[in-house]
Amino acid sequence: MKKICVFVGSRANYSSCISIMRAIQNHPGLTLQVVLGGAAILDRFGNIEELVRKDGFHIDSKFYMIVEGENPITMAKSTGLGMIECSMIFNNLQPDIVVLVGDRFDVMAPAIAASFMNILIAHTMGGEVSGTIDESIRHAITKLAHIHFPANEEAKERIARLGEVEKMIFNVGCPRIDIVKQQLGNHRNGERIDQESFFATYKGVGGKFDIEKEPFLLVSQHPVTTEYGRNLSSINETLYALNELQMPTIMIWPNADAGSDEISKGIRHFREIHKPEWLHLFLNLPIPVYVKLMDLAACMIGNSSSAIREGSFIGTPAVNVGNRQNMRTRGKNVIDVDYDRSAIVDAVQQQINSNRVKGEQIYGKGDAGGKIAEILYQIEHISPQKTISY
Repeated sequence: MKKICVFVGSRANYSSCISIMRAIQNHPGLTLQVVLGGAAILDRFGNIEELVRKDGFHIDSKFYMIVEGENPITMAKSTGLGMIECSMIFNNLQPDIVVLVGDRFDVMAPAIAASFMNILIAHTMGGEVSGTIDESIRHAITKLAHIHFPANEEAKERIARLGEVEKMIFNVGCPRIDIVKQQLGNHRNGERIDQESFFATYKGVGGKFDIEKEPFLLVSQHPVTTEYGRNLSSINETLYALNELQMPTIMIWPNADAGSDEISKGIRHFREIHKPEWLHLFLNLPIPVYVKLMDLAACMIGNSSSAIREGSFIGTPAVNVGNRQNMRTRGKNVIDVDYDRSAIVDAVQQQINSNRVKGEQIYGKGDAGGKIAEILYQIEHISPQKTISY
């Protein structure tokens, strides 16, 4: 049996690999190993340990790596600590292949550890383009990886131009779309969010409103690490645009990147001064709920890739703010604006007043997990020694 180890570093990371994990677990020729680290096991970022177990997965190992501070120094230290922990875990588990998702800083730790230990790496979502440090991390992991699962043809071509062997590049679509397709189907076939228990179950802070009847905004804005020191002013432009719009708003707390404290400070300060009854903040939300909210929302605002990836598939009107998703392939559902409250207000009003666009399959059809598991099973005789292909 081929042992496939999947690293999960956050709730968003989990949504991107749950379909892969299920497909591996159900494959007769593969054994699934699950490792949790990064923000995935921290309460203040939405600990998913119990969620993973509830979904039917055995957690083979977990480790702590996030150093307090959310600044460039602590990101570097966290990555180094993660490398130490991952080397011990991989030594104990002895996986044949390590599956890594995307471009977050916590993913660098298992990528470096596995490559130093001559363990094969399979990487999803490589070859894409964006802003922040994720852009550099993504391509660095591509150069460490042996098997590539890009989400679209453009990304596949970029990976080939990076010198990777073309027969090891498989355009399977984005595995995150798998769960989006499933949950979107459930929602549109009548599976609604329980209005009475929604706020009580997922808690958070702020005003309450009827998400099934009132038009609302869904906001997710994370720090841009290459703009460290300027994230406070950036989030303020978004917050004061929301204050002008005065629409019911669900907002998700920022991730663990450097600059997170700047955004958190801005949100807290804004709430203290304005006490907005139209705003409700959640630490995090389960993916099935988040997908349904995206389908219901009048508009998404911020800089999360979900507005571009899932949003294009669902057809969610979105206003992308700033440089975090710079040049990422996007659909007709997105309007791009700078950190400017007036521009944000105008773009949101334009989206609300326009006809909702049809969903697009830019990032796949929602069948990536099964394809990835089968390729991992079939593929053989790969050397850990990599050579540039040109």
